[in-house]
Parts: sequence; C-alpha cells; structure tokens
Amino acid sequence: MILARDQWGPFAEGIDPAEQRARLRSLRALARIYAGPRAAEACRLLAQAETDPAALEPASVALNRLAPTDRRNVLASYARLSSSV
Repeated sequence: MILARDQWGPFAEGIDPAEQRARLRSLRALARIYAGPRAAEACRLLAQAETDPAALEPASVALNRLAPTDRRNVLASYARLSSSV
C-alpha cells in the first residue's frame, strides 16, 4: 500500500487512468533527465505502472530511494510542471 505522504501525482487515488498514464510518463521523463542511469529501476517501474497498477507502489518506493539530490530535482520539476497547468 502506498503511504498517505506518497499519494501525489500519478500515485494519487481516484484519478482518471489516462491522466495517471500521462503523469507517470512525465515523472519518468524527469527521472531520466535528472538522474539518468541512477533512476533506471524507477523508470522501469514507472513504465510498467502505465499498464500494471501493481507496479505503482514499487515505483513510488524506487523514487523515494533515489539519491536526495536526484529525488529533489525530480520532485521539484514535477511540482513546477504540475502547478503550471
């Protein structure tokens, strides 16, 4: 189960499946840009979660395991991207 503190973006409950896929793709692109190969596991799980809801929790965990600077860059950029809409 995804912790309450991690229910944001593509991990939020009750969002439309198409919107969730879009959020997963955006987050994966940012992880790839900011962390490159260091985010390979997170990127793989984010891609898998587009079609397999069981991969959402492992993807969230993998994002939380990124090095602090990588995680901060990814989350900050995602927040800026999400709030500009």
